[in-house]
Amino acid sequence: MGSVERPIVYFERPGEVNTDAVLALAKSRAKELGIKDIVIASTRGDAGAKASEIFKGHNLVVVTHHTGFKEPGRQELTDENRRIIERNGGRILTGTHAFMNVERAIRSKFGTAYPAEIMAQTLRLFCEGMKVAVEIVAMAADAGLVPVDREAISIAGTGKGVDTAIVVQPANSSRIFDAVIKEIIAKPRR
Repeated sequence: MGSVERPIVYFERPGEVNTDAVLALAKSRAKELGIKDIVIASTRGDAGAKASEIFKGHNLVVVTHHTGFKEPGRQELTDENRRIIERNGGRILTGTHAFMNVERAIRSKFGTAYPAEIMAQTLRLFCEGMKVAVEIVAMAADAGLVPVDREAISIAGTGKGVDTAIVVQPANSSRIFDAVIKEIIAKPRR
């Protein structure tokens, strides 16, 4: 049985400072593997707008926070970034976060955790971006924006910008355990 050695880039600190490097690493790996489906988390749309330039010609899905995430009824994605993403052929997904809403409400009300919250916390053992990368690719699959029968690259981060990228076999959230994280391209060490 053979093996393959692949580099993983580890950033000394998480966050926005790593955005350009992560996008370049993801673009390179997508080219090497022939991956056309790219999913990226972007709250205000800055990373999504950058990705829409870099991944022109790909099936780029930019996943935003759901409306009301920070304030009732407010969407954080800026109109300017929405225009840039759409002009470059990217698609925007705004929906309920797969690991969050109902279970967070139960935790807040009753002070207990349920399976999705435990799963999210387990993925955070790798880093915040890992949790988000798995979550957004399931959301994109649920919306029919990425197929589940071929690999995708999922990009996410900690706070602002992106610092994590993975190669993943997507699955719908109702079949989340069919998803496979095939490669870690980059992540922060802390």
